[in-house]
Formats: sequence, C-alpha cells, structure tokens
Amino acid sequence: MPDILTTCVYCGCGCGLYLREEEGRIIGASPSRNHPVSQGNLCVKGWNIHQFIHHPDRLRQPLLRKDGELRPVSWEEAIAVTARRFSEIKERAGGEALGFMASAKCTNEENYLAQKFSRAVLATNNIDHCARL
Repeated sequence: MPDILTTCVYCGCGCGLYLREEEGRIIGASPSRNHPVSQGNLCVKGWNIHQFIHHPDRLRQPLLRKDGELRPVSWEEAIAVTARRFSEIKERAGGEALGFMASAKCTNEENYLAQKFSRAVLATNNIDHCARL
C-alpha cells in the first residue's frame, strides 16, 4: 500500500506528512515535500506521530459508566446517551452549564466544527482545547 498523505495532529500548524504502512500497521512518518506549511520538514512530534496509533492504552471504542464501572458500548449507544444528557443539562441549567473539550488530535477544521457545535447546538462558549504551540 502506498504511503498515506495526512495532516499532523500534534499542534495547530497542520503540517503535511505521509504515514508509512506495512502489513496493515502504520510504522513511521515522513514529511510531505510539497506541503505549503511544513515544506518538507517535521518537528520531533511529527516524526514520531505514528507511535500513538497502535499504543495499547489507546481507546478503541466508547466506554460508558454502568454500575460504577466503565464498560464498552456501541457508538450508537454512546452518542444517544451523550445527546440525551446534553439535552437534560441544557434544559435544566442552560447552555453555560456545559463545556466542550476539543482535541489536539484533530485538524484545525475539525476543531472549528467542534466550536461551531459547542456554540450553535449546546449554546455555550465554554470550549477549550489542548493544541498549544
């Protein structure tokens, strides 16, 4: 399989990189030579971005607390429970009672959509992220 062109998710720069795949596993990264942001360069985080993909501690499915324990559930159940709880909290205490955490593992565009969802749907400006340079 050819290398996979993608965007680095470690900060807000959005560097272009290729993920190297071998036998169904991502094994490395290299910079995109023609990318307008990274221009053939990567920082140390970009060079090592592949390491979190197959990390054994990485969550691979949603978890919900049931009877005091986190248990695996389907995406459909996790989304339905989350939507219901958001609606309950917003109805009871207003949108400002909610907060939203975006992720440095998302592109700028995905984080933009997260803030739009936070403000337009949840009716809160309480949004933050950890994508610090």
